[in-house]
Amino acid sequence: MEDAESDREGVPTGASASGAAASSERPLWTGSAHNGHQWLLALVGAACLALGVLVAVTVPDTDGLAAWVMTVAGCLAIGMLLLAGTLAFVHVRVKIDRDALEVRCGHMGLPRRRIPLTEVVDASYQPCTPMHWGGWGYRYRQSHGAAVVVRKGPALVLELGGGRRFTVTVDDAEAAVTVLRSLLPARPGAV
Repeated sequence: MEDAESDREGVPTGASASGAAASSERPLWTGSAHNGHQWLLALVGAACLALGVLVAVTVPDTDGLAAWVMTVAGCLAIGMLLLAGTLAFVHVRVKIDRDALEVRCGHMGLPRRRIPLTEVVDASYQPCTPMHWGGWGYRYRQSHGAAVVVRKGPALVLELGGGRRFTVTVDDAEAAVTVLRSLLPARPGAV
């Protein structure tokens, strides 16, 4: 069982015993970010689902079967999309071990991305806004790379091989950068 120190978010923790498998290795750093505003969108999604069920059960198809089916299907589809999209990005968890950085979104940990440290060239932190990326969620912009954005604030930015970039909003991104840079090979010209 992990000690209390390793359960705190955003705090570097000790490495695991040698010989442990990468999947069971204790993280060197963990962090997270939360967005309480996403719950409002989830509530709207739940209301759309409830409306779709209510219409299906209580409203007769007096205007024709096609109109009734489209109303019910529309409410259910919008409700499911809002619920799935918002609940997946209410929070994000980031874990760094000696082999990789892992990002898990939402309550089920999906979507998930694991980036081997062998692909990481450098790490930095910077402010991030959802407007910069076009909204919350898993985003891609050709000029900026991929990102997981759950809220406005500090973000961990990874420079990957081939000029690629990955950004994730996470509390205490500066500590994550410190841990990552200690695990990366020395860069030429770095002081």
